[in-house]
Formats: sequence, C-alpha cells, structure tokens
Amino acid sequence: MKFGIFYELQLPRPWVAGDELALYQNALSQMELADRLGYDHAWVVEHHFLEEYSHSPSPESFLAAASQRTKNIRLGHGILQLTTNHPARVAERVAVLDLLSNGRCEFGMGESASITELTPFGRDMETKKEVFEEAVAAIFPMFRDAGSEHHGKYFDIPLRNVVPKPVQKPHPPLWMACSQLPTIERAGRHGFGALGFQFVSADAAHAWVHAYYNAMTKRLAKLADYEINPNMALVSFFMCAKTDEEARARADGATFFQFALRFYGASQNRQRPAPYTVNMWDEYNKWKRENPEAQEAALRGGLIGSPETIRRKLKRFQSSHIDQVILLNQAGKNSHEHICESLELFGREVMPEFQNDPAQAEWKQGVMSGEIKLEEIDTEAFTDRYGKLAINVAPVKAAAG
Repeated sequence: MKFGIFYELQLPRPWVAGDELALYQNALSQMELADRLGYDHAWVVEHHFLEEYSHSPSPESFLAAASQRTKNIRLGHGILQLTTNHPARVAERVAVLDLLSNGRCEFGMGESASITELTPFGRDMETKKEVFEEAVAAIFPMFRDAGSEHHGKYFDIPLRNVVPKPVQKPHPPLWMACSQLPTIERAGRHGFGALGFQFVSADAAHAWVHAYYNAMTKRLAKLADYEINPNMALVSFFMCAKTDEEARARADGATFFQFALRFYGASQNRQRPAPYTVNMWDEYNKWKRENPEAQEAALRGGLIGSPETIRRKLKRFQSSHIDQVILLNQAGKNSHEHICESLELFGREVMPEFQNDPAQAEWKQGVMSGEIKLEEIDTEAFTDRYGKLAINVAPVKAAAG
C-alpha cells in the first residue's frame, strides 16, 4: 500500500493579511517533511473561485515549487481540469513539471463539478464530459516526438510540435478524478488510475475496488493511445495523535471539509453563492453548535486516532486491495503544528508496516493477468460518496449583497 497527502489549500474566513502566504508556505514545508518521512505521493487540486473551500487555482506552480524542495515524493496533479484548460497548455505544464521534478509527475485529469468554475471558462455541466473526452484525445499525441494536430467539436488545433516533452515515456502515469461509483467504473474502463475523492468504509472500498478492476479487465475502452495505469486510490480524513481523544480534538477541519461538500452539494449544479455573501466558517460553526452528536460521529470516521486505532482501520482497507490511501490533513483550520506532528507520528509508527506489501502486488498481477477472477459485487449499498458517518447539511441561501 502506498500513502499520499492531499491538498485543497483550504482557507476558512475570516481572512487577514498574510493568511494565503502562510497557507502556501506551510503546505510546502509539510510536503518537505512528508518527503523526508518516506510518503509516496503528494496530490494538489485545481479549483477556481471556491472561496474558503479551495484556494488552489494553479497546482502546476505549487508543484513546481515543491519539486525543488523534495527529492523522492511523487508530485500529483489531483487534478488538472481538462474543461477549463486548453489541451496544449495541459501537455506543456505536465511536461515541464516532469522535467523540473526529474520524472516524478503524476497526471491526474478531471472535469470540475460546479458551474461556478465552468461558466467563466465558457463550459457547462451538460457538455463537460464530451469536452473532457475530446481533450484526452487531443493531449496524448502531443507527448510524442513529433508534431500533432486535432480538429474536433470543442478544440481546433493546427499542426504544431508541443515542447518540451516529459521525462517519463510515453507520459507520466494517468489518473482520473472520481467522486462517485459510476466514475470509478468509468476510470477503470478507460484505463486510468482512479483518484477516489470520496470517504467510504472498508466494506465500500472492497466493492469499489472490484467494480474498478472488473471494468478495466473486462470492458477496457481507451480514449486515445496511452499507457493504462491500474491503480485505485481513496482519500481519507486523517489526523494521528498519541490518543484518539487528542486526534479528534485536532481534526475539526475534517468536519469542516465534509460540511462544505454537503453545503454546496445540494445546490443546483453545485453553484456557489455570489462572492462575499456567505461566510462558510460561520455557517459551519452554527451547524456544529446545533448538531454536536453529528460532529462527534463524523470524527469517528476516516483515519483519525492514535497509531493503534489507525493501524486497525488500515488493516481493513488493506484487505480491500486499495493501492493507495491519500491522507487529507490540511483542512479547515487544522494547525500547521498539528499537521506536521500527525505526519511524523504516522510516518514513524504506522506507515512502514503497510508500505511494503508483496501480497498486494501479487494480487494485482493475478487480477490483471486474468488468473484471479473478481466477482461482480452488487454495489447498490455503497453509492454514498460521503460514508455512513457523514454529516447531513441543509444549505442556506446567501444573504443579499
């Protein structure tokens, strides 16, 4: 099993001068620490205009900086939005990061799931899947040592040689953002690694892994000429401390993260209110005062607890054959000090036990070769992207402004 760290670069209100500077500098320091401790991957999102939830519009800049402060950790676009970027610019950015990192780039792709992001770039919810698939077809010829051209419905690109080319041949490993079961299956069908941005139980993970690998081995349908990447990663809320009680006390950001997802998830096309009309942090604290039991239950989920508690939970995920667990530590107002202490404690006392897992490699080889036949599990009970301990939130209307 591999372990990654995950960054939305959240910044709840109230904002004061220097907050964004500290946010970025602390995240880079955390990434340096994770590299020294032997974590495998670092993933950074691309989002636009999502106040408080994500202040990360330029992951290529952040990852380029991280590439000069780290040596071994894989640097992942988790993800680049193919709907809001031109295919040539995507290919250029991926290649440059791969060169700067000496071949450590991971290329994650996605669509965006909010008209708040899509509309300013001239995209919409109805056509975003088509745009994504056409962009994939346009990008991969650009990595070859020759010119390429593309003439489609959404992109018309004359013959050009996109330079530079990536270090990794034929391209960095490919991933696709997945927030629900159908997209997990879609990632498998297209041959992409699945970046599961949802928070599920070990039982659900077992079912989702089966759905993913069955789609890849039985129904593979690539969108272009590329190397498949059979890997499934799931994000988990994370905070490791000496005791369960201390970990939960330090992990309030995990519940804020859930709250923000739920708060906006119920709105039409996940549209955000107009700028400066909703203070998400205030709304969260109001909800928390009114729902103390739900707050407490949410903190019992994920990988939040002492090393022993997290070790016990990880063993269940290990049995589900997840390839990578991505740890969400930077969320809400979780402090830089606690994030670093969490990474150190987990990296020292838990992670080494799970990182070298010959049985997982043998299982995957058997699945991909056809020697192991996976059952088609009924996944109806495991469609909730948030998990059984997740909170429920009724979104409020933005104040007039």
